[in-house]
Amino acid sequence: MPGFELPDRMTSLPAARAEFDPDVRQAARDLLAAPPVDILTRLLHDQESQVALLVARHVIEGFRTAADHDAPTGDPVDGLVDDVAGRVLGLRADLVRKLAALPSAPAEVTAAVLRERAAVALIGGCWLDVVSQPATQPAVVVNRLFGQHFRLQGEGNPRKGVHHLRRVALEQAGVHLPDVGADDFAAKAGTRPLTALHALFYLSLSRLPASFLPEVVAVHYVCHALGVDEALLGLPAPLDEAELRAGLAEYVELTRGSPTGQADRRRLLAAVELAMTLEREQVDVLTEVARREADLPLEARVAAIIERHRPFAGRQHRDVRVAGRRLTEVFDDPGFDVAAFVRTFRDSRQLKPIHGGDGRFLRAIKFGGPMFGVFDEREAAVFAEWAARAAAGDLPDIEIPADRCGEAAAARWAAAVTASEPSGVRFAEARPADDRELFHRLVNIEAFPNTLPIARTKALANLDAAEVLFGRGAAGRYTDASWFDYTPQALLDRVDHIYWDKLVEPYRPLTEIPDRDEVVFIQKTFALGSLIDGTWAHRIGNVGRYRRTSDGMLAAIYADEMGRGDLRKNHITLIHQVLRSMDIQVPHIREDAFLDQDELPDHLYGFSIHQICLALFPDAFYNEILGYNLGIEMFGLGEMRLHEAQKLRHHGFDPIYEEAHLSIDNFSGGHARQSAEIIIAYLDEAGRTVGDHVVQEEWRRIWRGYASFAYFVEHALVREATTPRTAELVI
Repeated sequence: MPGFELPDRMTSLPAARAEFDPDVRQAARDLLAAPPVDILTRLLHDQESQVALLVARHVIEGFRTAADHDAPTGDPVDGLVDDVAGRVLGLRADLVRKLAALPSAPAEVTAAVLRERAAVALIGGCWLDVVSQPATQPAVVVNRLFGQHFRLQGEGNPRKGVHHLRRVALEQAGVHLPDVGADDFAAKAGTRPLTALHALFYLSLSRLPASFLPEVVAVHYVCHALGVDEALLGLPAPLDEAELRAGLAEYVELTRGSPTGQADRRRLLAAVELAMTLEREQVDVLTEVARREADLPLEARVAAIIERHRPFAGRQHRDVRVAGRRLTEVFDDPGFDVAAFVRTFRDSRQLKPIHGGDGRFLRAIKFGGPMFGVFDEREAAVFAEWAARAAAGDLPDIEIPADRCGEAAAARWAAAVTASEPSGVRFAEARPADDRELFHRLVNIEAFPNTLPIARTKALANLDAAEVLFGRGAAGRYTDASWFDYTPQALLDRVDHIYWDKLVEPYRPLTEIPDRDEVVFIQKTFALGSLIDGTWAHRIGNVGRYRRTSDGMLAAIYADEMGRGDLRKNHITLIHQVLRSMDIQVPHIREDAFLDQDELPDHLYGFSIHQICLALFPDAFYNEILGYNLGIEMFGLGEMRLHEAQKLRHHGFDPIYEEAHLSIDNFSGGHARQSAEIIIAYLDEAGRTVGDHVVQEEWRRIWRGYASFAYFVEHALVREATTPRTAELVI
């Protein structure tokens, strides 16, 4: 069987295929029938379900088939990158000119434009969120993309990340919005269907980057090279175009030797055209929004405010009448006509001035009035201007132009998404025959979403089982999972105890080295876990979830495991080097051929399966991942690693994997120490934002995660703790 060889020149995974549970089909169809903003909100909330993944496939398929450009002809390689770059940079110049020509006064025009773009701006780059995963590492193209993604995320500091910087720029422009994943984000931003659909396409790519790698490469280059958000917000480009172009060129060069190279280049070019179309449409809709806002009559602005607040006008208005009708009856009328209401309200006694001063309505919305705080300053100013002009008789008849910004394009994309039928999708329950097949499915989860329920059940079962060590864990050889009540100092004391008493003090250099075959066998027992190194954290920091200090710290640890984009430092690269030095050849874990490999023992799959199961649910098992992270990072230190490195060097094998962990996991400031600090930071924030009463509950889940790591390491202790004792005979 041919083994995997470095470097990993993969340019795409096998043709898209995906298995879903049968009951997912209708649930996805129901969601696809909802308005685009509702679909977008659901996918922002949900990164763990089959429904979200199936909807994402429909969205991607719909956009790919509905793109109104000619399919690329021929099979260009030479000159392809320069041609793409030339067209993209030409479009950038055109878009920048259009954006510069947008009306800038009054400030409401700029605010309306920025609010409209916000849904795209605040998820931009999400397509790289999980491009680095077990199925794609250590591919050359993935490492380059991941290195750039880490920089875009602020290198472990969310407040330096591009999304935070864009949000700050929005607020400096007077646009204050909820978090992009909040239920009311689209309503507060006034996101139109076209913008919601554009954002939905980018978000869908973020859910399936391994399946659509050529498309991700194309979208990444086009969107960052065009730089629409930086042009709008006056920010510097987070990635230099020359660097982006070098990455595109590297990918195209890799396709020369790829068995799927021709198809990958066609997909790349089609996605370039699609991304250019979407960003061109974005600037067009922003131009429409700016013109509409600039030309909007005063009455139309009043009507928009009334429509925005009408759903919240409750029983407290039961005695308020306009033209003889109760206000609650008017607003509850299914045939409510906002233009007619504005006309009636303008002529009502509520708006007329009293003794040369404000009328009843303006008094009501000022400080001390019963409606103070209902309208913000901008809205109150609009009402004041309206009342003044009404009193002066300076208002024309009511004309409220329909809002049709982006309507035609939105209808085209929405119809395509609704009608889409993703290829390669089948519906069946997952029934993996054994751990080996389950592992294969988990590694390739984009192809086997129907395995997600099994993964969740497995993770919960392992976490429950691991609690046996809450009472017996102190006897562990390398761990101590025994329970203790949390305080920051108590955690640091436990970590110090484990480090010194279990990992460092027992160490003595080996005086006798096992023979070559035994050393190789032991390395084989470790290899499966090493081949998915870092996986537990690979979904931390996805869009809408990268805010807390602990998010950034954990994402930085994962970045270190992947070499921060440097293939020489990537831990998956290192373990393959070690295996090669021992003449151990296995296919890549993503390949079907790995199912038939006979080098790595079957009985240790459980440890790796548990790690991936946790990783696939970064929302549901966030706490448990923090605890697991502490266990695995401390395991990189001390006696075991030192002995393994000594044995490998003795037999002339490469010890780089062991040496890298002894270095990067160091207890002074490395991953082992950082892992404890991550937990402290998370629980500190939980206590300050929710209350101290939640800290111990949150802590219990974290320590379950640590115990679940110990459960797979302390084999003898677990056997002793779970084996029923023989009852003593009563004589």
